[in-house]
Amino acid sequence: MRSILAVVLVLAGLHAAPAAADDGLRLVAVSARPDLVTADDVLVTAEVPPGRPLDAVRFTLNGADVTGSFRADPAAHTLTGLVERLRPGANHLVATAGRLRDRLVLTNHPATGPVLSGPHETPYVCTTDRFRLLDGSTLGPPLDADCSVATRTDYAYRTTGGRTRPLPDPAARPADLALTTTLTGRTVPFLIRIETGTLNRAIYQIAMLHDPAASAWNDRLIYTFGGGCRRGWYTQGTDTGGVLDPQMLGRGYAVASASLNVFGNNCNDLLAAETMMMVKERFVERYGKPLFTIGWGSSGGSYQSHQIADNYPGLLDGIVVGRSFPDVASATNITLFDARLLEHYFTEVAPDAFSREEQRQVAGFLRWESIGNLSDGAKRLDPLAEFPDGLPADLRYHPQSNPGGARADVYDHTVNVYGRDPATGFARRPLDNVGVQYGLAALTAGAITPRQFLDLNEGIGGLDLDARPTPHRTAADPIARDAAYRTGRVLHGGAGLAGTPIIDYRSYSEDAANGDIHMMTHGYATRARLEAANGDAGNQVFLVEDGRYGGFSLTSPTLRYALTSMEAWLSAIAADDSRLSAHRKVVRNKPAELTDACWSRDAEPRKIVQRLTADNTGECGRLFPAYATPRLVAGAPLSGDVVTCRRKAVDRRDYPATFSPAERRRLLEIFPSGVCDWTKPGAGQRPLRDTWQTFN
Repeated sequence: MRSILAVVLVLAGLHAAPAAADDGLRLVAVSARPDLVTADDVLVTAEVPPGRPLDAVRFTLNGADVTGSFRADPAAHTLTGLVERLRPGANHLVATAGRLRDRLVLTNHPATGPVLSGPHETPYVCTTDRFRLLDGSTLGPPLDADCSVATRTDYAYRTTGGRTRPLPDPAARPADLALTTTLTGRTVPFLIRIETGTLNRAIYQIAMLHDPAASAWNDRLIYTFGGGCRRGWYTQGTDTGGVLDPQMLGRGYAVASASLNVFGNNCNDLLAAETMMMVKERFVERYGKPLFTIGWGSSGGSYQSHQIADNYPGLLDGIVVGRSFPDVASATNITLFDARLLEHYFTEVAPDAFSREEQRQVAGFLRWESIGNLSDGAKRLDPLAEFPDGLPADLRYHPQSNPGGARADVYDHTVNVYGRDPATGFARRPLDNVGVQYGLAALTAGAITPRQFLDLNEGIGGLDLDARPTPHRTAADPIARDAAYRTGRVLHGGAGLAGTPIIDYRSYSEDAANGDIHMMTHGYATRARLEAANGDAGNQVFLVEDGRYGGFSLTSPTLRYALTSMEAWLSAIAADDSRLSAHRKVVRNKPAELTDACWSRDAEPRKIVQRLTADNTGECGRLFPAYATPRLVAGAPLSGDVVTCRRKAVDRRDYPATFSPAERRRLLEIFPSGVCDWTKPGAGQRPLRDTWQTFN
């Protein structure tokens, strides 16, 4: 049987960089950055000067000869090898060819992590014995405290009836085996190979077509990111973002994901980035470097796609996102926080002071029901509310009975970034509503009275560290707030994302009977950040339709079009050898027919091409209107990236003339330090410090 290593080396050579200049011999780490190698091995290419015989190159690792690990690619004039048995920490790989010499320092990290994200979270629940494979079996109990299992390979096939079934014997050819035609035009049996293992305390899977006669892989990788956030801590998880989509596999894509790339298991984009990095490294070492990698995810998957592309450029080349948000820390948490405060005020503080319609006007949502719906979503801010299954009760935080227990909230889950408050031992929080004038737009429009506006802002209060209502407003910890901006927990959009093609697909759900968290305005917030950071958002396209195909399913012709368009976009970029900036190159190579569009709600939907905007212009704006959040009603910018607003003195000219002198005096008492000045950047607001940050 031909060795997998040999296949890897051939594929890696196909995608290697051009050979070195005439006067140099150059070593290039292919599967990982040299300082971020994991799991004791790394794929390396040696670029050899033209005219220098390939068989004259010798390699040593920490002084030991490893020349036999490298295979020649005469066409590219390179040698590529899987360098194994790396020791922990620094390793020295040296290549020599006569007088030519190059050295690469490879820093090796354990397969169990961590690498980027800082100390492992504890406690941590292993779930390998609950992770279901296609045949219904599980991975069994973990082999160690890091939730590891032995890597395994399983096979499956797609039936002519449209089902995916296990295939215990990979050599078998069932009578109902379907065929598929890949992007490269090959028609092959729809046989599937599935690799399952553990990396970074996550369960990962890699799936691709399996044709023993010849590779059916189209040389492209899709990495899927799962949604959610609630209960997304202290657990390994029992699912991935999904690797068996027949549309992806049928086109010849390899598909990879991991359990810590599902936000319902891990609501921390930093840990998600680290996991994705390690899984992609594994993929490249085993199967070869893909021509490009597409990030694919909806809701919680969109957070990961946006933030990994911006903060860790190179891991993803393009992203297709659904029901999107820019990030957790600003767009989502602030909206949920405000909804929780409003629900408490309307139900507990002043239950008869506002009609349902007045409450809706203050919140800004399409549905009144969204206030309660999103308030419930604020459980992710509550360290007591939602724990993952399997976490023993005696390990869970309780302010009286177990104050040192595990706190179930997004901030404590991201404590490696935000740091701990030495006074409490809890994570610092970038959460703030000081100076926010709730209901300001509703007041200006005459939807609520001055008295209601004043009563609301006097009684709205905040949430303490245990998410309990307080009469005073919540002020962000400045250290956490600054870290949120500096490290990219608040999406900037001007780093790696500037050079990343983005297709933002939305299955509209804002009109759901019970309201919905997936609001159009969050997609527009991302666009506003891209425009602010890069001067335009030419690398982002919106595609919107109704919910007839579910939230993010390739049964939708529109989403299939998005995948086909992303393929064409990335292929055009790959063929562009100009010296334009990454952003300009992406904008220039966008397919001409790929523009903002929506599809009508008819039985046979028609495509409507127009630029989609937050002010709901045109037919698309009428069909799929965007609505405000409580913070937007309070005057905040569309970008939604202000954690702590800068404040200004109360100015009576900013309010309706119906304010009496007594009401103006009361307004001063309610806002003694002033009200938000949304014309200025937020306190501590700054661009991302740099990419590829690591945390200790």
